[in-house]
Amino acid sequence: MKFSNKIILLAAGSAVLGSAVTTFALQKSFGESSPISDTVITDPGVAAGYYRVNSPLDETKADFTTAAENTINGVVSIKSFVTPRYQGRNQGGYFSDPFFEYFFGSPQRSQPQQQPEQPKQQQSGLGSGVIISADGYIVTNNHVIDEAERLEVTLNDNRTFDATVVGTDSSTDLALIKIDATDLPVIPIGDSEELKVGEWVLAVGNPFGFTSTVTTGIVSAKARSISGVSHSRPMGIESYIQTDAAVNPGNSGGALVNLQGQLIGINTAIYSQTGNYAGYSFAIPTSIVKKVVGDIRQFGAVQRAVLGVSIQDLNNEVAREHNITSVSKGVYVASVADRSSALEAGIKEGDVIVKINGVNTDNVAQLQEQVAKYRPGDTVKVTYIRDNKEHSVDVKLLNTHGTTKVTKPGSIDSLGAEFAAVDDETRRLLGISGGVQVKTLSEGRLHDAGVLKGYIILSINNVKVSSPSDVEKIYRQIMKSDDDDKLLVLRGVYPSGRTKAYLVNLGEE
Repeated sequence: MKFSNKIILLAAGSAVLGSAVTTFALQKSFGESSPISDTVITDPGVAAGYYRVNSPLDETKADFTTAAENTINGVVSIKSFVTPRYQGRNQGGYFSDPFFEYFFGSPQRSQPQQQPEQPKQQQSGLGSGVIISADGYIVTNNHVIDEAERLEVTLNDNRTFDATVVGTDSSTDLALIKIDATDLPVIPIGDSEELKVGEWVLAVGNPFGFTSTVTTGIVSAKARSISGVSHSRPMGIESYIQTDAAVNPGNSGGALVNLQGQLIGINTAIYSQTGNYAGYSFAIPTSIVKKVVGDIRQFGAVQRAVLGVSIQDLNNEVAREHNITSVSKGVYVASVADRSSALEAGIKEGDVIVKINGVNTDNVAQLQEQVAKYRPGDTVKVTYIRDNKEHSVDVKLLNTHGTTKVTKPGSIDSLGAEFAAVDDETRRLLGISGGVQVKTLSEGRLHDAGVLKGYIILSINNVKVSSPSDVEKIYRQIMKSDDDDKLLVLRGVYPSGRTKAYLVNLGEE
């Protein structure tokens, strides 16, 4: 049987409706290299044409025990829980569509329906996290906690706490959660930019539910983009540390540390044919982690700066086509966006960006990592090649909206409405099976879109809704997405029977 190579980036240990359906959240790690001795000790055998060499590793410096002991207590196990939804026989079909029911009625309405048993909350995923402050802040992967209704954190000493989500960032697949605890062991954050290929590293996490597991490997590559290799969709900002330390389901969100016991990455994905470790794994470098976590703690949302350019790696084909002869590595600017940092600074299509603040940008991943360290309003020096000559320019970074305005975390309060499930009598009169009614309306997004009090929302973006929590869940999903256009398409009916659809813009004004 043939398998295609895949990047596995899934939450592990999923259990839905009592069935043990396992999804995999996989990752890998990197490490620091130990000095190699070059001392050659000869002996009488040299005359016979052979010699003896010292062990290539200085064993006192390649000892992993100190790093393991100093970090293993700073890694936690994270379980996520959700309540399974009852699946009706026709859910997802034409007969379940609220508009179909309104105009034609439900073919099952005349038949007595057995009330389904209320589903109980069940574990849906298992991952790892890293304690970054003694008062309970923990960093993990967004895909470990995404959509969870409850999070349970277990420390290495077996104490268990419920956790709350402080903030998430889907572009980097990072999340910050908090437990109510003090005097926790903390893994100090190191500098991933000081890593060198070939250095030893340790991956610490909870693979397959086995707690406090340590594996070792070396840094195989830095600033690695993986969507191109896997032929999958881009995963937002991609500049991973690649390592060969063994990482498996449940390791997601765990620590990648150097031999000094410093955190230098958050394990996130593996390159695999089967869903289990098969040679390489990938970690988010702390250069990105520190920025994202700092923004979430200070602002509640990531303050993401962009250059405003469409880019690609400079390769031989592009260089020949555009007669670029002075450099062989860099990031080619394919286009420049309006209202962007690059446009204001005079960067043009055809330029090749080779450095950001003096740090080489040999490929797109390296450029993404460097820009991701800064906030809108920061100024960076961009070095680029134009007409085979090197130029530098100071660029004031902007956000995706072309401003330096602070991005605030999305709140459903911005809709300016209170919602309630539709009562039985109204559903009977209108011939609908669900819906969420606008009970109160004030200044906000719904009012601006023309929605009136009493409107019954039957679906949002073609997803059927039946409770206020459904509305909030869809809202959160949209606000967490990377789409520039954040829209709600509401379809519903007024108590008078008049059907109406609305388009609600959630984007920044």
